[in-house]
Amino acid sequence: ITYSKSTAQDVIRFFGVRQDRVSVIYPGVGDAYRPVEDQSALCDFRRQRGLPDKYILFVGTLEPRKNLVMLLQAYSEFRRQEGEACKLVLCGGPGWLHEPVFAAVEQLGLSDAVLFPGFVPEAELSLWYSAAELFVYPSLYEGFGLPPLEAMACGVPVIVSDSSSLPEVVGDAALLASPHEPAQWAGHMSRLTRDAGLRAELAARGLER
Repeated sequence: ITYSKSTAQDVIRFFGVRQDRVSVIYPGVGDAYRPVEDQSALCDFRRQRGLPDKYILFVGTLEPRKNLVMLLQAYSEFRRQEGEACKLVLCGGPGWLHEPVFAAVEQLGLSDAVLFPGFVPEAELSLWYSAAELFVYPSLYEGFGLPPLEAMACGVPVIVSDSSSLPEVVGDAALLASPHEPAQWAGHMSRLTRDAGLRAELAARGLER
């Protein structure tokens, strides 16, 4: 049993398992992941955590597979296009080879624009998602990838990589971009921050999915 068609193909390819012996069963998210619609609660949460009114969110371990150096390059281009309207919040503990992420922040002059809250308890995640302007997930590879699904369940518009299992996760409810093209990511971020109608449309599709 695998939890995506992409992983099923990996099992068949790398381990020589017959296709008729592999079943795909998708995971889901629990009731804890739902939109927080109380604006005063979201304002209080942002104030308590030192968050700006508008921010772009990533949730996951800080490691090479998550492709965060590319995301920082894209965010730097987004800032050149859009100014300082949105900060970038990278939630998650440091994993292996996390040092290049912090080095890229310094090299790109983003020290005042990128926040690292560290590991976030699951009980708080719906607040982090709901308070965000949009969610980004630029991974190079995911067997499934729960954070985009969690974000959609919280009513947040999502951008993901068009690689491995991620297109399966989001269907037509998110914007996709190459994990190797920072300009595509910057363009999608600009489009979503400017277009309230598109944000609302993707949020509705995400909840349906």
